[in-house]
Amino acid sequence: MLNTDGELAVAAAEAGAAVVLERYGTDLARFDKAPGDFATEADVEAEKAILGILREARPGDVVVGEEGGRSEGSSDGVGSQREWLVDPLCGTLNYAARTMLVSVNVALRSGGRTVAASADPFAGEVFWTDGDRAWVRNAGRDEPLTPDASSNLVDLNLDPPFPNAPTFRAARLLLDDGFTDHFRPRVISSTLAVAWVAAGRRAAYITDGHLNDSVHFAAGIALCQAAGCVVTALDGSPVHSGTQGLIATADRDTHAALLKLIA
Repeated sequence: MLNTDGELAVAAAEAGAAVVLERYGTDLARFDKAPGDFATEADVEAEKAILGILREARPGDVVVGEEGGRSEGSSDGVGSQREWLVDPLCGTLNYAARTMLVSVNVALRSGGRTVAASADPFAGEVFWTDGDRAWVRNAGRDEPLTPDASSNLVDLNLDPPFPNAPTFRAARLLLDDGFTDHFRPRVISSTLAVAWVAAGRRAAYITDGHLNDSVHFAAGIALCQAAGCVVTALDGSPVHSGTQGLIATADRDTHAALLKLIA
């Protein structure tokens, strides 16, 4: 019985992850969305599985899916204050190229709080938060997420769009001795890396973009905030404000160093 929103988010993410895992390596039809951007059958089927879980448990809630868009609930108005953001397969290009670096993201925004889950189909892990604390679940066991910057690994999102260009481009950090002297860049092209910051597997994550209402980033941001990470926009202002974009770091020293380099 899915009594809590946290357990529901986990169940929905697991349902999507099961589809992603099952379809991996199979022949998949592609659906063009924009130049250089596409979805696959796995994206669509995973979203369908996620929505099936959510609709059965919370029929009155609004759901916004990456592939299907916004759908209203069937409630008397109470559920309309609750909005699920669903990204059924973050890292579609990785997945289509048979690279096992993807995540399945499910987040609920309600009453100023975000409950979320981000599943790694291939590791069998689900990073999740009830809006106050955060854990990683593996084989039914939950362990608290503990940020740790000691690896000095920093993931950079190099995928467009770049709304803050030419002022900011993440790729420029790769040419900055001040960055490479202290940090080790990584690029996995999936918001799985945001969850890794919360889990202590990355020191930081940096991306450009307008992330408010983003089905891609809502879960990862919520995980980082609940785990105690430092999460801001690119200029250090509150996330979803200022220049937008995202800096999520395991501690304040790492955040200060990266903020200075970005500036």
